[in-house]
Amino acid sequence: MSLVLPATAEADEKPKCETGFVCPIVVVPGGPGGSTGGETGGGGGGGGGGAGGGDTGGGDSRYTCTYTLADPQPDDENPLWGPGGRKPGVSMYIEDCLDKETGMHDVKNIFTDAPPGGGGPVIDPAVVARQAVDKMRLRPPAIGITPKPGGKGVVGMPVYMWTETGPETYGPNVASASVGPVSVTATARVSKIVWNMGDGKTVTCTTAGTPYKPEYGKNSSPDCGHRYDKPSSTTGSGTYHVTATSTWSIDWQVTGGAQGGQLTEIRTSAVDINVAEVQVLN
Repeated sequence: MSLVLPATAEADEKPKCETGFVCPIVVVPGGPGGSTGGETGGGGGGGGGGAGGGDTGGGDSRYTCTYTLADPQPDDENPLWGPGGRKPGVSMYIEDCLDKETGMHDVKNIFTDAPPGGGGPVIDPAVVARQAVDKMRLRPPAIGITPKPGGKGVVGMPVYMWTETGPETYGPNVASASVGPVSVTATARVSKIVWNMGDGKTVTCTTAGTPYKPEYGKNSSPDCGHRYDKPSSTTGSGTYHVTATSTWSIDWQVTGGAQGGQLTEIRTSAVDINVAEVQVLN
């Protein structure tokens, strides 16, 4: 997981550097993060590079920078650390600077032995995202199926499966949470439902399914269906135990930042149905 520091650095004027308006700050062990006159360090990836950095602290300003502890850290011998590899106590951070006037982000790698941008307690945005998810009510599928529980289906006839499509059963479901200066918005949607039909077969549906209507007759479901080839009397319970397992894919984003990620939640519900063979009258 990546860690975001609650402190930010701000400046009214663009920092002077050749690769962009944000200069990567590199501090060798013993030097304070983000201090003036930082010593040259190892090269950075993704547009970053070793360079001395000035203090960008200030009041109400155009540029706001957020620092993220890279996780995982590069291997100790990675060229990103510069000649000789990783120095004791030094960690790589990702500096994300927002230009408030243009909305553009400039992202660099920096290397320091102290949290840049002011230090303080470290806040993990993934933890904040989890708090947002905890505010949601993510339910298992509200199962719709033919034949209905308590009714009786027929071997070989189409079985339709579906779920209600509200925000609590299918999404989208949106919630936000904040800890200190870190705010995260999470959006949850069901990406798939796996139906275990009770006869040893499963059906994976990437839609909510189509509710059955009498006019559909013997036509198969267009997106989420099944047909039984044996009666449920062949099972030990006399019914088919059908489970529906939904996968909630949750995308989260740090407000005003480039950081984001994904979480997954699983929910399951079940019904029992009867399926019989057609009775032929002589």
